[in-house]
Amino acid sequence: MTYTEVILLKCGEIVLKGLNRRRFEQKLIENIRHQLSPIGNFAITSRQSTIYVRPKDEPSSGAIDAAFEAVQNVYGIAALCKAAECPKHTEDIFKLLPDYCKNALERAKTFRVNAKRSDKNFPLTSPELSAMAGGVVLKHFPHLSVDLHNPDVTVTIEIREAGAYLYADRLPGAGGMPVGSGGHAMLLLSGGIDSPVAGHMMAKRGVSLTALHFESPPYTSPRARQKVIDLATVMTKRCGSIRLFIVPVAKLQETLRDRCPSELFTVLFRRCMIRIACLLAEKEDIPALITGESLGQVASQTMEALNATQAVSDRVIFRPLIGMDKEEIVTVARQTETYEISIQPFEDCCTIFTPKHPKTKPRIDKLEQAEAGLDMDALCQEAISEMEAILLP
Repeated sequence: MTYTEVILLKCGEIVLKGLNRRRFEQKLIENIRHQLSPIGNFAITSRQSTIYVRPKDEPSSGAIDAAFEAVQNVYGIAALCKAAECPKHTEDIFKLLPDYCKNALERAKTFRVNAKRSDKNFPLTSPELSAMAGGVVLKHFPHLSVDLHNPDVTVTIEIREAGAYLYADRLPGAGGMPVGSGGHAMLLLSGGIDSPVAGHMMAKRGVSLTALHFESPPYTSPRARQKVIDLATVMTKRCGSIRLFIVPVAKLQETLRDRCPSELFTVLFRRCMIRIACLLAEKEDIPALITGESLGQVASQTMEALNATQAVSDRVIFRPLIGMDKEEIVTVARQTETYEISIQPFEDCCTIFTPKHPKTKPRIDKLEQAEAGLDMDALCQEAISEMEAILLP
């Protein structure tokens, strides 16, 4: 029989938002629409904590599959599935069920049916519908047995206002909140593993991102620069559009190297990075910064060093990796497809002029003393004046 294949997206934390819920749903729908726009023309609607994605036109070959893959990356979705939409008649439902769920049921050994009747005018109760549908499954797939507690496959039948929906495979979504629903922050994006993961973790909490990268030509290569552009581009799959600022800092680093104690170089440079980030954030009206710092991972990430860099910031700095170990960070990097790019062997500016014995417990008064003979504002403004901006879709 004929049916329409649709995608059902189950909302996550959004359902807890009370009177603000509609605003979060609209942001999620906007993000879904942006993600699907290169694939085809889809109608996106929301009812009863579920978002429905259906083709507006006759879908091209593979369009639903491509759309299904794309929405798996959208933050704010708790679970998703492809489903068959058909009329709310038992004969239609039972005729369609074995054909549409065939692939999942043929490779299973046990199953159960989970019926949900939100339309109370439907003549069967949920238990009655589950029992009758189970009989249909057993008739067509006699190798199966029923397991109500830990089945290989759960066949779901949802009776809703618009129709009946059948599906057998449901995947976990990306979770979190819709990007853009939790404000805007500037991510200090290096070419390493940590900062892209930090960006993803904040995007998952609904934060839209602007990225800031520091480069040091001729000490860093064009390939190192391209690596960061590639990282930011991959991040847009889940984090939405990103404006990437690239700021050259070789002259600033040379000044710190030549005129400051070498053991303080790392933390002094980190303070300059935060100063530049704050200047740009003020200009762009961005209230927060994000870094990929993890406590104790390197010399600039001890408590004392973190406090020293925080001291020059005029806005909150989010450090979502602060309590994570490297293995945990790498796991998220692999999941978000940034790991293979991050490990490409091109040096970033943080590896330039690194002292042999960096100060791990710097005192702020000693750092301020080292900076006293320099015009820090002028050095930072000069770097910003040579900045480049790239908008990544």
